[in-house]
Amino acid sequence: MTVLVNLIVTLGMGVIVPVGLRLTDPAGPHVLARWWPLLAAPGAVCLWLPRGTAATVLAALYAAATLALALRGLLRLRSVLRRTPHAGTRAPVPAEVAVVTALLSPAVAATALVAERAGVRLFGFDLDILALTVPHFHYAGFAAALVAGLVCRAAPAGPWARWAAYSVPGGTALVLAGYFVDDWAELAGSLVLTAGMWAVALLTWREIRPGAPGRGTRALLAVSAAVLVATMLLALWWAVGEATGIPHPTLTWMAATHGLGNALGFALCSVLAWRRLAAGDRR
Repeated sequence: MTVLVNLIVTLGMGVIVPVGLRLTDPAGPHVLARWWPLLAAPGAVCLWLPRGTAATVLAALYAAATLALALRGLLRLRSVLRRTPHAGTRAPVPAEVAVVTALLSPAVAATALVAERAGVRLFGFDLDILALTVPHFHYAGFAAALVAGLVCRAAPAGPWARWAAYSVPGGTALVLAGYFVDDWAELAGSLVLTAGMWAVALLTWREIRPGAPGRGTRALLAVSAAVLVATMLLALWWAVGEATGIPHPTLTWMAATHGLGNALGFALCSVLAWRRLAAGDRR
C-alpha cells in the first residue's frame, strides 16, 4: 500500500496542484503554478526516504510552500467575506468558498506529512492515518473543492451548483473534524462530502460535458463524472463500516480502488478537461 499511496501523492503534488492552480484565476498571474513542481519536489522525494531527519526537513520545505498557498487562500477568503470578487475573478461566493478550500487544503496535508516523516503521532493519530491524510487533502481537499468551484462557476446558477460548491468544502471539513471526535462524526462528514461530489458529477455530466468544445474534453469530463459515482460509493461503504462494524474494504483495498480511481479517473481527468476548456481546445 505504501508504494501506491506514495505514487498517488506524488501525482497530486507534482501534477494535480500546479495544473489546478492555473485554473483558480484563469486571467491572473501563475507564479506559484509555474514554480510549484520545483517547490513540491522536496515533498515528493521525502515520501521515498525512511522516516528521520532528512525526510522531515524535505517535508518541512514542502510545508513552507503550502503555507504560501494557504496565505493566498486566506487573502482570497477576506475578499469573499467582504463579498467582493478577488482580483481577476467574477465568481459567485459559493464558487469562491470552494476555491479557497482548495488553496488551504495542501497545508493540512503537508502538516500531516511533516509529522508522519518525523515519526510523531500528531494529536495522537497513528502514523498510518497521518500518511493517508496526505493524499486525502490533496484530492478530497484540493482537487475536489477546486472542481466543485469550477463547476459552480460554469453551471447555470441554482441550488445544485450552490450545494456542490458548499458541501464539498463542508464535507471535507466535517471529515477532518471527525478525526478528532469519532467514527460517527466522520460518517456524517462522508455523507455530506459524497452528496456534494455526486452533485459535482451530475452537473458535470448534464451541464458541462454536453457543451464542451472537443470530443477529447467531453470524454475526460464523462470519465471524471462516472468515476466519482463509484469512488464515493466506496468511501461511503468504508465510513459506514468503520462506524457500525459491518464488513467493509480494508485500507489497502481502498487505496487500490477509491484512491487510485479518484487520482486518475477523477482528479487528473478533471483538471486536464478544465485546462482544455480554459484554453478553448476543440480537439
